[in-house]
Amino acid sequence: METKKLKASERKNFNKSETRRIRNEGIVPGVFYSKNNQLIHIAVADTAINPFVFTSKTHLISLELEGHDEYECIIKDVQFHPVTDKVIHFDLLGLTKGEKIKLEIPVQLVGSPAGVKEGGVIQHIMHKVEVECLPRHIPEHIIVDISGLNLNDSIHISDLKYDDIEFTDPQDSLIVQVTHAKIKEEVAPVAEAVGEEAAEPEVISKGKQEEKEEEK
Repeated sequence: METKKLKASERKNFNKSETRRIRNEGIVPGVFYSKNNQLIHIAVADTAINPFVFTSKTHLISLELEGHDEYECIIKDVQFHPVTDKVIHFDLLGLTKGEKIKLEIPVQLVGSPAGVKEGGVIQHIMHKVEVECLPRHIPEHIIVDISGLNLNDSIHISDLKYDDIEFTDPQDSLIVQVTHAKIKEEVAPVAEAVGEEAAEPEVISKGKQEEKEEEK
């Protein structure tokens, strides 16, 4: 896996007003922590952290922090603005050589299933899977070949075979399947009332509200 450098500065003042000020200037606050180091409050330019967040790959990060040694780490958590989806906070987890780590890896589907030619559709259920491995074995993606899937076939966690990687999600977790395409139900015509006015059908609207965690 490719290792990329990330330059950061240490933050000494991290009250709410200061945090708001640096965000308005295009700076994103974050923290770095590891088993052998105390938590360090850091800040990076949004243009520097965004390529590590808005990607389908997993990257190892070499954190360059003024006044400190370089730290090998990964992004452990990211918080987004509920309206703009901008990165507003992130956590970096330092890696320890020789110790395994748990993290989520993006799933990449490859191939064209035979079941699609039979009229089926691909349902990609899990876009990330959790793995446990040594830092040097962290993959950029988990490649899942779906070319052999026929109609009603599926792939579960138990079907994944990777050397040096343990998949920690439940073994029966569904990753992808090829199913029959849904057929829209036809609406039966409403019979016209004869001799008197037909009662207007009651229209029931159903809304969905998506909840997002507010910025702290």
